[in-house]
Amino acid sequence: MLEVELAKALSNDKRLLILDWLRDPEAHFPPQRDGDLVEDGVCSVFIADKLGISQPSCGEHLKLLRQVGLLRAKKIRQWVFYQRDEERIAAAKAQLGGDW
Repeated sequence: MLEVELAKALSNDKRLLILDWLRDPEAHFPPQRDGDLVEDGVCSVFIADKLGISQPSCGEHLKLLRQVGLLRAKKIRQWVFYQRDEERIAAAKAQLGGDW
């Protein structure tokens, strides 16, 4: 993954909030009817509501984070649930913290 694309994904405060909230989903989101917060991830509807933005706007943020590999998506029924990819996040931290 290009460092530029990763840096762009991390350059928005809403995307950083999403990553922060998904680190501990049970502390930041209510229980879901479908899907376990930890095992399956958080429904995009809950993320949009917490951010206070429309679902399409939230979808663009989530899409960008997925494209650089920081989030994984899982579809359950008609909903899409998101969770952090901790292995990729660790690699991204190392990538951005490398020699310049």
